[in-house]
Amino acid sequence: MTYDLFVFAGEVSGDLHGEKLLKALYELNPHLKIKGVGGPKMRALGMDLFMPMEEFEVMGFVDVISSLPKLMRHFKAIKKEILKSQPKGVVSIDYPGFNLRLAQALYHKKSEAKRIHYICPSVWAWGKRRIPKMERSLDRLLTILPFEPEIFSRKNLHVSYVGHPLISRIHSHEYDQYWRKIYGISDKQQILSLFPGSRQKEIERNFPMQLRVAKRLQKENPDLLIAVSCSDQKFKPLLDGLIIDSSHSYELMRASHMALATSGTVTLELALHQIPTIVNFAIRPLDVFIAQSLLRINLPYFALPNIIAKQEIFPELFGPHLTEEALYQKGIEFLLSEYKRRACIENCHHLKKVLGEKDASLESARAILELIT
Repeated sequence: MTYDLFVFAGEVSGDLHGEKLLKALYELNPHLKIKGVGGPKMRALGMDLFMPMEEFEVMGFVDVISSLPKLMRHFKAIKKEILKSQPKGVVSIDYPGFNLRLAQALYHKKSEAKRIHYICPSVWAWGKRRIPKMERSLDRLLTILPFEPEIFSRKNLHVSYVGHPLISRIHSHEYDQYWRKIYGISDKQQILSLFPGSRQKEIERNFPMQLRVAKRLQKENPDLLIAVSCSDQKFKPLLDGLIIDSSHSYELMRASHMALATSGTVTLELALHQIPTIVNFAIRPLDVFIAQSLLRINLPYFALPNIIAKQEIFPELFGPHLTEEALYQKGIEFLLSEYKRRACIENCHHLKKVLGEKDASLESARAILELIT
């Protein structure tokens, strides 16, 4: 059977993005024939499955090494399928180590399929050597951070900012107006929220300090309620206090007076909710050495809102700079200084303007269809 697009998503986040992208593609062209690799969300939309996403899920360095033979077999099978069936386009979603090699392989084989990559790898942080290869092997790059197109030579590759997926996700979220009753939180309660991370190691390294600091801040303001966001039920045993389920994560954000958050996508979600936040990330000295000396990551900021805004919106404490006292002092500033709070909220409002209101999935679908028709 011939088809129009081969779409690849190799991890859970890619399946989430892929689901929204496929919905937008089918809405714009209900007759589109799509085959590829995807997870349960993409499969539920009726995509013709070539291989399940679960075959590509690997965690950690050791797991990657042991899985290499299997991944190489899958790589060859996918390349063979695309060269044989000759779809009009190949859409790869994130997962850059695999996807950019696939684009290169198709380029060298002179495949006529248009090669489109959705969600740019962090070449602005490390891996700048990838840029010339991407410019040669890709036909279109769709980025979700507004500064990323500037990094590439527009003469060699068509790069466009399609908006960040969080924009439409937050915009379309239906807030539960009764969520406070579930947890026994009064409407007038001031909330200090903790977002300790979405991985076990992150939680183990960051949550104990976050909680100690939160309790110290609570002594300054006894009316302050500490609420802890739990990204997954399996992490509940690692947490303590009033635990808020992930299904009410956005409700918690919107209701928060301030937050302590482990660095990650959650910091951008908090910024889009305009909540004053202190960002922390505990990493070992060896990891700091590897990042700075071997990977040569030397950024002025590490928290995503600060990177996008190119200024400090949220105070950030990483590695050796993260101590309980430093985190407490930053928290006190947001707790006691109305000036600091207002300035942070205004900067968050400006960040929302910088990101714009584009629907990333719809913009990407339009760009893909424009390229293959």
